[in-house]
Amino acid sequence: MTLVLLTALVSCGDDEPPEAPVPEKADHHDLDIPEDAPKLIVLGDSIAAGLHLDDPANEAFPAVMQRTLAERGLPFRLINAGVSGDTSAGGLRRLPWMLSQNPDLLVVELGANDGLRGTSLDAVEESLRGIVVGAREAGVAVLLLGHRLPPNLGRDYTERFAAVFDRIAKEFDLPYLPFFMQGVAGQPDLNFPDGIHPTAEGHRRLADRVVAALEPVLRQVSELR
Repeated sequence: MTLVLLTALVSCGDDEPPEAPVPEKADHHDLDIPEDAPKLIVLGDSIAAGLHLDDPANEAFPAVMQRTLAERGLPFRLINAGVSGDTSAGGLRRLPWMLSQNPDLLVVELGANDGLRGTSLDAVEESLRGIVVGAREAGVAVLLLGHRLPPNLGRDYTERFAAVFDRIAKEFDLPYLPFFMQGVAGQPDLNFPDGIHPTAEGHRRLADRVVAALEPVLRQVSELR
């Protein structure tokens, strides 16, 4: 049931997302973010975008993790570049815009839409690898957030899909969450009535998971600045 509900999780939105979206930036009225703090971009889909939230700029998991880490003495400037319906290929097309913002760290939360549409896994891997390589060549650290597919898409495809993320994370020695929606996807009390998109509490749970992987990376980035 959990993974079946994930089928529509990130499939909402246009098939062709804009190449250079207007980013959602968190309102910093309650944060003191230094101008020289590291800059982090979240390159993602409808989950990162906070679809259905009343205030996605402050309630989606990227903004929540920004507040959490600021409270721990690790402030960073945030650009939430989540776009509903985005794919790995769409993310790769948007990468030049991302890099033009001079980020220190890129969080990649893409790929599920590809899997749900039955996209060639070679193409998915090529796009995700292109994002990682492009970021690395620009001196940008990368955190990879993995997705998992519902079993009704077939065991062979779903296992090979998961292996794409595992392989890229291993190849580039990336900080990595294999299924970052774990514990939230399919939980009625953590999702909107559509059973798909997380509520504000669901996003807080996601932020907790991402922070655990992000904090050591951000500390390292901060020390190198």
